[in-house]
Amino acid sequence: MSMPAEALTAPTSGGLAPVTPKDRIFQLDMLRGWAILGILAVNAMAFAWPIALEMGPVELPWMAEPANQWAHWIVQVFFQDKFRTLFSMLFGVSIFLVGGERSDRARGRLLRSRLFWLAIFGLIHGLALWFGDILLLYAWSGVFMMLCRSWTPGRLLLVGGLMTAVFCLVQAGFGYATVNAGGEFARQMQANTPRVTPADIQSSIDAYRSGLVGALTQNVGSWLTLQLASLIMIVWPTLGLMMVGLGLFKTGFLTGRAPAWVYGLILLVGGGILAALGWLEWREMIAGPGANPTKGLDKVAGSFAILITLAYVSMLILLTRFGARSLTGVLAPVGRMAFTNYLTQTLIMTTIFYMPWGPRLFGSVEPAGLWGIVAAVWVAQLIWSPLWLSAFQMGPLEWAWRCLTYGRLVPIRR
Repeated sequence: MSMPAEALTAPTSGGLAPVTPKDRIFQLDMLRGWAILGILAVNAMAFAWPIALEMGPVELPWMAEPANQWAHWIVQVFFQDKFRTLFSMLFGVSIFLVGGERSDRARGRLLRSRLFWLAIFGLIHGLALWFGDILLLYAWSGVFMMLCRSWTPGRLLLVGGLMTAVFCLVQAGFGYATVNAGGEFARQMQANTPRVTPADIQSSIDAYRSGLVGALTQNVGSWLTLQLASLIMIVWPTLGLMMVGLGLFKTGFLTGRAPAWVYGLILLVGGGILAALGWLEWREMIAGPGANPTKGLDKVAGSFAILITLAYVSMLILLTRFGARSLTGVLAPVGRMAFTNYLTQTLIMTTIFYMPWGPRLFGSVEPAGLWGIVAAVWVAQLIWSPLWLSAFQMGPLEWAWRCLTYGRLVPIRR
């Protein structure tokens, strides 16, 4: 899953208009670029294999191969939940940057228009292309977030932090209980866990490969399953992360204005959790299915991904502050075109895996092989983003979104 690019607003003699490239906030674009690239590593399996693999335990022959196990380990340790968390925090920032204070009625109308069109994009994206769409969730979460955008940094961090902490603790407790609880709870968990067989997986693969109708039928079914849970339950932890993100922006943390020791401390804490998660996931990997050598502690550590996310943010900001802006700067053009790059990732991956005009490799590329595709897309987006922005102010889909939002054509050429 991913987050669209922000659309800053600036007053002009004729009303509101998108902000010019020179007035954009480098740190936010850099962080967004980091997020949009990282989320593809998480989403790759959902593009290439049936959602049933995530719905219940199933063992396929390739899962025991070392290369695939290491590929899975890398995603679980370094990517899973870390980049979605960052997307959500940055979207909370964009709610304020577009809508301004709640007392600003003109910008409030602009924000509502923006969220409406984001929902339309999300419906098209999810139903016609890929079930893993996050745009609709962000549009829905944004409806609640826009009511909080004028809160003080302290209130945003307190309320959003509590919401996030509750979700993390529930996730950690549930993960620990599923491994360690016995008796009636274990029997109920087993009874409520979907039974997925290799035959179920193959049936879904065959449907995806059968042509456009079969692929879209499978996709819509998966979309309905995901969106039902997303819009009812996932909206609340997402809203909490948006509040945290805006609170951190208002304090100056996300724009690099916090003291260096703050970033260093967070990097130390988050790095420690990352190291512990890596070690715990490694023990689970080498022990094999059903062994549970960590007794659920790997799931507990993974539940606090937000601290690893903040460590990533701290690392990038410190690199930028202390002389490595030429390195972190390559991410900024990707972030300025995040909406285009997010949807382009979908077009590339669905073309490769199940659209009839592509090779239809769905269900045939294992996790290790997916890394080659992910890396190729990363390189392509790192190259085409600055090339496009050398001639245009924004990405093509950012331009379309902003034209719809403002109800008029906005300039695109530099």
